[in-house]
Amino acid sequence: MHQMTLAEIARGLADKKFSSEELTKVLLARITQLDPQLNSFISLTEELALEQAKAADARRANGESGALLGAPIAHKDLFCTQGIRTSCGSKMLDNFKAPYDATVVAKLAAAGAVTLGKTNMDEFAMGSANESSWYGAVKNPWNLEHVPGGSSGGSAAAVAARLLPAATATDTGGSIRQPAAFTNLTGLKPTYGRVSRWGMIAYASSLDQGGPLARTAEDCAILLQGMAGFDQNDSTSIDEPVPDYSASLNTSMQGLRIGVPKEYFSAGLDPRIAELIQNSIKELQKLGAVIKEISLPNMQHAIPAYYVIAPAEASSNLSRFDGVRFGHRCENPENLIDLYKRSRGEGFGPEVQRRIMVGAYALSAGYYDAYYLKAQKIRRLVKNDFMAAFNEVDIILGPTTPNPAWKLGAKNSDPVAAYLEDVYTITANLAGLPGLSMPAGFVDGLPVGVQLLAPYFQEGRLLNVAHQYQLNTDWHTRTPTGF
Repeated sequence: MHQMTLAEIARGLADKKFSSEELTKVLLARITQLDPQLNSFISLTEELALEQAKAADARRANGESGALLGAPIAHKDLFCTQGIRTSCGSKMLDNFKAPYDATVVAKLAAAGAVTLGKTNMDEFAMGSANESSWYGAVKNPWNLEHVPGGSSGGSAAAVAARLLPAATATDTGGSIRQPAAFTNLTGLKPTYGRVSRWGMIAYASSLDQGGPLARTAEDCAILLQGMAGFDQNDSTSIDEPVPDYSASLNTSMQGLRIGVPKEYFSAGLDPRIAELIQNSIKELQKLGAVIKEISLPNMQHAIPAYYVIAPAEASSNLSRFDGVRFGHRCENPENLIDLYKRSRGEGFGPEVQRRIMVGAYALSAGYYDAYYLKAQKIRRLVKNDFMAAFNEVDIILGPTTPNPAWKLGAKNSDPVAAYLEDVYTITANLAGLPGLSMPAGFVDGLPVGVQLLAPYFQEGRLLNVAHQYQLNTDWHTRTPTGF
């Protein structure tokens, strides 16, 4: 059962080959047995899962149907779940039980999805390796000595190890796509505003976006269908009709114009990954795609702009965690200032503290124009580059990451080296565009991803291209040894 995709589970439940309760029990037992070596879960919700599975079976018995009805998933631990710990991977929120469900959680529950638990993540989604979590690092199932990527590494490792078929994740600068690439999964960051952020604990509000992590594009289409849609509770949610993503998976790719930016193939890219990307391009050409070289001239400025904007927004968002209303509070504070200082100093880890400091500095009176304002101007230039490119092509293709997953701890002493691994992914967040990573091969036994970017609200096109590619390749079917 654990080897089935979300689509296969939906068909099996519809054909009454097994019940949701049976499947849920199998996967909960598998998580209990195998997760200690991965550390991909922060909380298991066994009682809730079995209750939801029984309810889904009852709904099916009454004639209801739906691809997610009875399907087991997990949520990244920054989606608020009523009455269940929502920690954001931080000591600061270790004792926090959300009083309500995030919109994404509520929508998926209404569709009948079964929540198996909450997955591990970089603290407050700040990281590219899932090593900054208060609950310890997550291991990559393809090689337990390597990182799974971050910040959605728990969701990625759990799905890659076949502990469950799909999971929710979030992407602020590549945190869905990069873990997908490192663990041989398909991961989709939707257009900014396509999926509600209400109840999703914020890191950088103008960049954060929820999305699906699964083994196939077909599964991502199913999960995104349940997640997407306008939400009046979220002022950044966009009132745009949600198409049937599964319906367009088999659209012909004949004549599809794919742009390949020359800036992607610079000295920083591992030549073995470059070769796999070229192989992917040839595969898509066989399916009828037309390849064109394009340019994204301001890509070189994206990382410095992102690492001003994101920490600036983080310093503002995380000011609410002050030891007063909820979250960690220090023992016996001498006064209010001591309460603030010690609660935040004890509750936040080093990476979160580093980004808060950078962000506060960039927003300070003497440096706002020099840093934050200039970064926002660069952000507009990045967006303009994409708009010009999409006048010439339908999709942009390139590597998801410049290198395969690195060893645990290898970049801990040099945070900037880890930041540079986001070079291909952060531009989509700065511009608010949808992006997808899909499996494209292996380097030294570690998975590699190819990234696709599309114009606003063209998630269906990304899923279509990825699905057609996956019908003609088998990278996505490979399973890590021992799982």
